[in-house]
Amino acid sequence: MPYLALIRHGQSQWNLDNRFTGWVDVNLTAEGEAQARRSGELLAQSGVDFDRLYTSVQTRAIRTGTLALEAMGQVWLPVVKDWRLNERHYGGLTGLDKKETADKHGEAQVLVWRRSYDIPPPPLAPGGEFDFSKDRRYAGVTAPETESLKDTLDRVLPYWQSTIAPELEAGKNLMIAAHGNSLRAIVKLLFNVPDDQIVAVEIPTGNPLLIDLDGALQVKSAHYLDEARAQAIPKVA
Repeated sequence: MPYLALIRHGQSQWNLDNRFTGWVDVNLTAEGEAQARRSGELLAQSGVDFDRLYTSVQTRAIRTGTLALEAMGQVWLPVVKDWRLNERHYGGLTGLDKKETADKHGEAQVLVWRRSYDIPPPPLAPGGEFDFSKDRRYAGVTAPETESLKDTLDRVLPYWQSTIAPELEAGKNLMIAAHGNSLRAIVKLLFNVPDDQIVAVEIPTGNPLLIDLDGALQVKSAHYLDEARAQAIPKVA
């Protein structure tokens, strides 16, 4: 039966600076690199032989996966990168300091933008510093101007169904190094988490979630590999 390991990227510089990051290509801090290596060490200790790594096209996720593979001694594994595993697009909040944004718009409004399921932040103005339409990674892609969590799920799940799920159904053991919100999409699907509960699900950094699946991709068991830092895992509905 297949295994799936979900790895949230380690701390980025904008995580440290308390800024809304989204699609901005921010690198890992030294702490983030250490978290990625620790993830690889934990995966190596799990005893699972993985067949492939999937990541977004954002540096912090790619480097997290690469550093994990290095720690596992398996940098030779195939790596597949796709924009649909990107972090949620934070629209007009992109690049803003979170505290300053709360001071300007009010904590209640910012909480709605950050934590509601289907209400996105204001759209990103075209032609500005964070206009991703000219980024070569997104050639041929209609880049969003903003995304709610639901919007993020709506782009992740078709990719899951068309690309990742068939690999698991074929018995492959897979790793996904991605972002808090894109990983929420996969957790929502596998654990049947209701819309009003998925926004409260936190995916920790530096602590892979290892999921044991049956042939129909139903969850048999799941646990975080660093048990001392384990988070709550949604119960399968």
